Amino acid sequence: MAHIATLDSRQEAALQAVADKFIAQHKGDAVKALKEMIVLNGHLQERLDAAEGGRRAGGRGLAGEM
Repeated sequence: MAHIATLDSRQEAALQAVADKFIAQHKGDAVKALKEMIVLNGHLQERLDAAEGGRRAGGRGLAGEM
């Protein structure tokens, strides 16, 4: 996790709007929204890892399906 994203002001504003909407979907509970985002990111990371493993083994994986 050494990669740090740098956002310009437009990207920051867009990210803030999405974050506000996501928290609103969780009835204003930022901790609950954060926990769900962590879980969602974990599932995504598992899929990315599986796709990467498939490419190394000669399979197409998720990236190859586009």
